[in-house]
Amino acid sequence: MKALIFDVDGTLADTEDAHREAFNDAFAKAGFDWHWDRALYKHLLKVTGGKQRIRFFLEENRPEVLERADIDELIPALHKSKTGFYVSRLENGQVPLRPGIEALIRECRATGLTFAIATTTTPVNVEALLKANLGEDALGWFACIGDGGVVPVLKPEPDVYTWVLDKLGLDAADTLALEDSRNGLVACQRAGVPCLIVTNDYTVGQDFGGALDIWETYEGVTLERLRGVYGKANG
Repeated sequence: MKALIFDVDGTLADTEDAHREAFNDAFAKAGFDWHWDRALYKHLLKVTGGKQRIRFFLEENRPEVLERADIDELIPALHKSKTGFYVSRLENGQVPLRPGIEALIRECRATGLTFAIATTTTPVNVEALLKANLGEDALGWFACIGDGGVVPVLKPEPDVYTWVLDKLGLDAADTLALEDSRNGLVACQRAGVPCLIVTNDYTVGQDFGGALDIWETYEGVTLERLRGVYGKANG
């Protein structure tokens, strides 16, 4: 195992409620009465990417809004507003890392293991989360950061993983990905990247067939245990 590749939302941190609340803030600011509760948001998470998620919601619940002449400007504007609300939550310390993940990262980093990120979220979200929780220099811990802005299509397509592998100069089999969702797992499978799933409240119960293992928490997890899981892909 030469590198760990981390997803961000739901994997490094339980970000989904902060995202959901930020969407609601953006809708209210724009004068819309749309409200995404936890049950609805769990359904909407079938679609990756914030702008894509808004469009998916409109298709199912407000199809008339899609007929607006300015819809292609409205959706990005709503998403930009939502990102502002979300980043404010990050900077205020409202979105901590998942328990155990920081200790695991620091242990792995001490051994010189290479880190990378493969996510569908925006660059500013990644930067704000890492800086708020790991310090100003945390971005430098990662050999490369593949985000929603570097590839044309998002998970479950494999593009962000193939982009990261190219930047790392590694074969897929030399890496281990940490993901929390089926979309992430499928992206890994299509890229040939071994994948460990660590579920959260929004993804527990999804179909994770083909994952190396499925955990509920990082608490107590060590590099040795990660290496044991990675061995399943090559055993």
